[in-house]
Amino acid sequence: MNIQYKWLLILMVFGIIACESDDDSSVEEEVVITSGTADFSTYVALGNSLTAGFTDGALFIEAQENSMPNILAQQFALVGGGTFTQPLMSDNIGGALLGGNQILGPRLFFNGAGPATLPATPTTEISSILSGPFNNMGIPGAKSFHLLANGYGNIAGLPNLANPYFVRMATDPNASVIEDAMAQNPTFFSLWIGNNDVLGYALTGGDGTDPITDTATFNGAYNALVASLTSGGAKGVIANIPDVTSIAHFTTVPHNPVPLDAATAGFLNSASAYGAYNGGLDAALAFLTANPMTLGALFPATADMTSLELATAEIARRKITFNEGEGNAVVILDEDLTDLTIINNALVSIRQATAEDLLVLPSSSFIGTEAIPGNPQTVNGVAIPLADKWVLTPEEQAEIATATAAFNATISAAAQQAGLAFVDANALLVAASDGGTTFDEFLLQGNLVFGGLFSLDGVHPTARGYAFIANETMKAINTTYGSNLPMVKAVDYPTFYSPMLQ
Repeated sequence: MNIQYKWLLILMVFGIIACESDDDSSVEEEVVITSGTADFSTYVALGNSLTAGFTDGALFIEAQENSMPNILAQQFALVGGGTFTQPLMSDNIGGALLGGNQILGPRLFFNGAGPATLPATPTTEISSILSGPFNNMGIPGAKSFHLLANGYGNIAGLPNLANPYFVRMATDPNASVIEDAMAQNPTFFSLWIGNNDVLGYALTGGDGTDPITDTATFNGAYNALVASLTSGGAKGVIANIPDVTSIAHFTTVPHNPVPLDAATAGFLNSASAYGAYNGGLDAALAFLTANPMTLGALFPATADMTSLELATAEIARRKITFNEGEGNAVVILDEDLTDLTIINNALVSIRQATAEDLLVLPSSSFIGTEAIPGNPQTVNGVAIPLADKWVLTPEEQAEIATATAAFNATISAAAQQAGLAFVDANALLVAASDGGTTFDEFLLQGNLVFGGLFSLDGVHPTARGYAFIANETMKAINTTYGSNLPMVKAVDYPTFYSPMLQ
């Protein structure tokens, strides 16, 4: 057991200050900080960008030093924890080069009005291989099964698989993340992986370019990781997957951000624009009513609704109407709508967004732009529907929720079976996003820029957010292993990084 003794001097002063008192006394109290049954001498952290310290859309030195594992390691050092080495980037700009060509962009900063890209060129060269080993094995972009993949750092031999962050830190191009971690013979580990197994799908609006990991693959990969990490008797802490739809990246852009004057609204509602589409929908409903076989094939009845009721409800949902003033909803493509082009080729699957739809953060700079510059009849999100990649529909959100619940069940079961400390990151971040959570004298909330929890990319925590998660992790460790690691203070961790930090 590793123990450090701290001595606190409690001074009790009676009487008026500046006057000598015969009643002065002091009491010495011994406070013992202990690791309990855990051994922190060789701590290795595995995960993705949340482990690496990614923030403001990039990885950079200051953010790495404020990463959750580095905060933990500093507290572990109080009870015998060893050196914690990280694969530091070359600057505080963020981003990276490959062969001198920029492949990853610099970090975001707050310019007074909102997030902006740092006007600087990265200096981190991916092909400059670092000398390890590294205790922080957080690899931005990694999914669960990537940590087991040999060649994940082989940019020459497997360029489609290789991860640039692992390329510069792998002990060998054909090594796997778990192999490099286990070569260090960890006595304690943290594992926070699985976010990208659903987040990639969410960030792409569920358009299918980055599918959700299937449950069997996730279960096999996750259990294999835990089995390897505990094979030498190491203890550890694992965290589950937050509900990605509760993060600022999906809750910042409103579904109805379009202002219109009377003339534009009138044109959009006219027969020259969406008026013709709405009329086509009415004609389609009349056709379906007169053709019950087609109606039943396109809208199979359920226990609650008849085919005609289902068709009527969807036709109403698909009607597109604009009004003069603020608060017009954007028009979106929705592949979950019934295909009505077999009735009328013009009846593509579009509708106006509702409050149940989640627009991805980058859509804020796309909505309102013109597909053909100078042509106001080609405004994206108004005249031209937003593609699938910009929006998470309720059906897509349900897919994410189902997968997240299944993955978290696997993680919880693994923690119980192996006797590991467990952090319910899902509950923590949902609580912070839903009204906020207290961290010392600060209230952490989920809104972008000023909420304090999420950095400017809307996905990754701020330094203060990482410190909050580190404290919750230490609470879980203390409970499981009988340690009493002291908590860090919120005031010591910023929510913004200066643009001058380079």
